[in-house]
Amino acid sequence: EMHVLRKMRVTLAVLFLALITLLFLYFTGTIHAWFGIFAKIQFVPAILALNVGVIIGLVLLTLNFGRLYCSVICPLGVFQDVVSRFNRKKNKYSFSPAKKWLRLTVLVIFIVALVAGIGSLAALLEPYSAYGRIVSNLFAPIYGWANNALAYFAERAESYTFYETEVWIRSIGTFTVAAVTLVVIIILSFKGGRTYCNTICPVGTLLGYISKFSFYKVRIDIDKCNNCGLCARHCKSSCINSKEHEIDYTRCVACFDCMDKCKQKALVYNSCVAAKKTKPAEQKEEKVNSARREMLTIAGALLATSAVKAQKTKVDGGLAFIEDKKIPKRSTKIVPAGAHSIRNFEQHCTGCQLCVSACPNKVLRPSEELKTFMQPEMSYERGYCRPECTKCSDVCPAGAIRPITKEDKSSTQIGHAVWIEKNCVVLTDGVSCGNCARHCPVGAITMIESKSGELGSKKIPMVDTERCIGCGACENLCPSRPFSAIYVEGHQMHRTV
Repeated sequence: EMHVLRKMRVTLAVLFLALITLLFLYFTGTIHAWFGIFAKIQFVPAILALNVGVIIGLVLLTLNFGRLYCSVICPLGVFQDVVSRFNRKKNKYSFSPAKKWLRLTVLVIFIVALVAGIGSLAALLEPYSAYGRIVSNLFAPIYGWANNALAYFAERAESYTFYETEVWIRSIGTFTVAAVTLVVIIILSFKGGRTYCNTICPVGTLLGYISKFSFYKVRIDIDKCNNCGLCARHCKSSCINSKEHEIDYTRCVACFDCMDKCKQKALVYNSCVAAKKTKPAEQKEEKVNSARREMLTIAGALLATSAVKAQKTKVDGGLAFIEDKKIPKRSTKIVPAGAHSIRNFEQHCTGCQLCVSACPNKVLRPSEELKTFMQPEMSYERGYCRPECTKCSDVCPAGAIRPITKEDKSSTQIGHAVWIEKNCVVLTDGVSCGNCARHCPVGAITMIESKSGELGSKKIPMVDTERCIGCGACENLCPSRPFSAIYVEGHQMHRTV
């Protein structure tokens, strides 16, 4: 029978994984309204958002109970457990020494990347963001195709329970990174359990050093142990040295699998106060001092980080095709209202793709530029940023897009529209248009005579850049192809108009 602690841990882990996965797959707004907190309590997003309450809560959780964060809350950690269960081989694990220098090197690189604002590098290593990319880029299209298949058959049965949705691969680069990450995770976890957690993951390394000092730990009762080694052969963290009766607590994720397998009940999860019986012999003072020094170094780095901080579009009833729009070359990229500035956005964004998945207007997509690779940016080929929509700011867990009200968003200038004379159909085709002016939600575009003082001449748009908020309605709805005759230039710093 499954040990009660393991049963509780598995139940909670499955719940967390399912709900976080749904956050990336199912966006009617309902799921996030109830369960968005599961994204906001992820460790690195909480640090970047300077969510002090969550950071203190997770550190205290680790100091009290060990790395429960890794075995319950972190979706990538739980996903590894799911994959490892498919390996039916008996005695599939064994103790291996910690790869200490590799772990510390990756952690230092990660911290330097965060402090230096190299978001794309930090995003590659951060576990929550890695899982988010896998779900939004790989699982979401499968989910969409399955939905469309159901919609196809339902329609033929004269049922409209399901309806067809567009499946859109937003970025080949991010899709490739997500696919490679998934393959690596599957191989490592199938063969070695928590190899990724305990060699590469910077969050695992950091929490591992904190868990050295946790109040509750899994301990070996030497009096009951018969040296069978069963615990080590079922430890997916490869951290139990059964011969020496030692457990490497920097790698133990408190999964309780060992306790579940031990027939002698020699493994117990208790406090350091009750540990005198189960404590293996002596602990050298030198080791303790070394561990404390490491802990202080990592904690200092953590505080420093916190402080610095293709489908065609059909018209005419599906009888005609119009050419797809192309992305204009912008001097300054556009980031969502609530980001405050491009600098703030780049320093805090982990590229988890949650806002990309949430955007109902298909405005956000991952960047292909090296510096900001996988971090979302805005473009208006498929839709425009509706002033009343605050989805991205509602879901961002890292503080890259701060919460913003609909009223504030409607008056926040994230960019301004620029008219390109040579692309305008009024001048190229000699037709009347005015689409941009009619659809501008803030009335920033006025149609004026193309020939000054000549009544009856075709009218062209004039943009009031002081009034324009950069929503992109004009760019998106402009009939000119492949480039719009009016497009939005982003602003480094957002301002209120």
